[in-house]
Amino acid sequence: MPQTNHASSPDARPPSDPLERVTFSVAGAAKASALLADQPAAAAIRVFIKSGGCSGYSYGMSIDEQRLDGDREFADGGARVVVDARSWPLLRGSEIDYVENMMGGGFHVTNPNATSACGCGSSFRTDGRAAPDGEGSGGCG
Repeated sequence: MPQTNHASSPDARPPSDPLERVTFSVAGAAKASALLADQPAAAAIRVFIKSGGCSGYSYGMSIDEQRLDGDREFADGGARVVVDARSWPLLRGSEIDYVENMMGGGFHVTNPNATSACGCGSSFRTDGRAAPDGEGSGGCG
């Protein structure tokens, strides 16, 4: 695996412009911290964009201790988030929240780059940029 090229490291001072970061809400940071508590010290929540969903793009998340060239890493609320170089332009300025309701719980991304989203909230479209692997199609998610 290539060495990390941290655009932002958890030890560095965070960018002052909120559009140059990915942040957690209080609930998002608490849930991310809980998920990372039993993981290796290098583990972070990796957020990425993939082609698909009814609006063109969809969000993906995983726990990852690997870093790739071009990754951007941010610390917020006691949790770390990593975004790959390809997803960064579409995730700049996003906030990751954790929401629980009668249907269960899950992370929700508030993305200032999305111009529209589908009803399920896990798929979105931007201002005309093509999806990473072409346009998505099909159902939500």
